[in-house]
Amino acid sequence: MTLPDLALQIIYGRLAWAVVFAALAAGLLPAALRRSPRAVGALTAGMALLMLLPQQLSPAFWIALAFQWPSGLLLACCLLKLLQPWRAAPGPLMPTHFAAAIAAIGTVLYVDAMGLLPLGLYYAGFGPKGAPLLALAAAVLCVAAILRGRARTQDLAVLLAVTLYCVLRLPTGNLWDALLDPMLFLWAVATLGAKGWRRLARKPRRSPTLHADVESEPAIARQALAE
Repeated sequence: MTLPDLALQIIYGRLAWAVVFAALAAGLLPAALRRSPRAVGALTAGMALLMLLPQQLSPAFWIALAFQWPSGLLLACCLLKLLQPWRAAPGPLMPTHFAAAIAAIGTVLYVDAMGLLPLGLYYAGFGPKGAPLLALAAAVLCVAAILRGRARTQDLAVLLAVTLYCVLRLPTGNLWDALLDPMLFLWAVATLGAKGWRRLARKPRRSPTLHADVESEPAIARQALAE
């Protein structure tokens, strides 16, 4: 088991939280500013300077006490969101299949961590052989998708996350911490809930009057034949 250096973790945490909160703040900007590279760049730089303040002066110091550090996948997704003004055709960052995969994996891991499903999956993420091999396999699949021209935004995000884990062991040395964290899990669950609610709202409701008219048609036809 190889753990990252503490100083490297702290630097990563400050910069990663800067990117995450810059992406959140960018989502609150008016549409014109969200599409402006200058506005998004200035917002990201300002957030980075704020998070890099020393010790307790930095908001990241207090955020890390509750949430530690963002996963590499959350960092990659937020970074790609901030890069959307520079991209020609940005795709959705949290489509249904991606959100469902994160929600499913997160549910299993969190249930396992609480002892309700004693599989030891989280601790296997520290494995000296299995975890790096799994990360390498994920990286190979993402690179293959990119080379075949079928890469999606999520493939690039996963590639960045596993590369950060394989090269620097960030954020914690555990593979699952590189691919999942509470904020990313909540993002995925909220996305699935919102899409499910919109689907229910769009579902047409059968009109009682129309239903009665349809049921009365056979009776009218029988009456006409009888006459």
